Amino acid sequence: MRFSIDRSLPIALGVQLRGLIEYGVACGELGPGEQLPSVRGLAAALGVAPMTVAQVYKDLHAAGVIRTEAGRGTFVDDRAAVEHPIGRFRRRLNGLVEEAAALGIGRRELVALLQNSAGEANRRETRPGNRSLSIIFVGLFDEATAAYVEAIRNDLPDGERIAATTIARIAADPVALAGVRAADLVLTFTNRAVELRTLLGEHAAPVMALRFIPSETTRRALAELDPRCRVGLVSTFPEFLPIMKAGVGRFAPHITAPSATVLDDPALDDFLAKCDVAVIATGAEAALRKLPPQLHPILYRHIPDPRDVDRLVLPAIDRLRRQARGSALHLLETA
Repeated sequence: MRFSIDRSLPIALGVQLRGLIEYGVACGELGPGEQLPSVRGLAAALGVAPMTVAQVYKDLHAAGVIRTEAGRGTFVDDRAAVEHPIGRFRRRLNGLVEEAAALGIGRRELVALLQNSAGEANRRETRPGNRSLSIIFVGLFDEATAAYVEAIRNDLPDGERIAATTIARIAADPVALAGVRAADLVLTFTNRAVELRTLLGEHAAPVMALRFIPSETTRRALAELDPRCRVGLVSTFPEFLPIMKAGVGRFAPHITAPSATVLDDPALDDFLAKCDVAVIATGAEAALRKLPPQLHPILYRHIPDPRDVDRLVLPAIDRLRRQARGSALHLLETA
């Protein structure tokens, strides 16, 4: 990915750079394990202070988006892509062993209990109507998250169910939080995986991060724009504007210098009055109520990358199914 700072955008250069990397990862512009430029190299290329780049790298490292290897450099954190369910199960099993010891239950007695449980689980699997896995996508905005779930549901095996919720909801509602913790698999954005894992806690469901790509409807609408029209971009998050503007430039290269602003800009009405087309990012739909009658809106929407569903989600479901038989006894013997 080529990094460039757009000094016409009404946001700080450091915020722009963070957005380019953070949403570059989330939207598949930067791949897992891809190396980033050095602090000094990127600062020189962009014409910003090395301290600005260093702070951005520090913040993204804390968020789990990138990692640094001594003597090698800085990379997109491929470890954030998926937490293998076996690791989560091992931690839970270790806790079970400790709890059993505290209750005076010996290892042999615990093995017998697990054998009985495994036998019952096997019998349940052979019965008609055996339960499907509980898969939950945790997003940011209700409407968009529901759309993501519908897109993923179409690719899931028959009988598997997937639900939608948001980070804000589970942070505010203990019941919703408990429901996500009890899920078999939790899906979210690559740049929100660490935040979500922290919120859920150590013994919660495994969290898998997916990349997103602009929807076909969005790509087609941008490609069909009249090259003479004045295009304005509106986003809730200022750090999303650089990657959004780059996307518009890719799908509508015939549009010259689209302008951009954020939803809470006090001058939003004046901004929209100067546009023929408003491209509205997910979460900024409130701008639709402010559009002049003659202004044409385009909703800038994404879908979960189908390649990540095939590469990550479907194999994880298969692993979770296969682990239902015998895994507890194997892990107990090797704990």
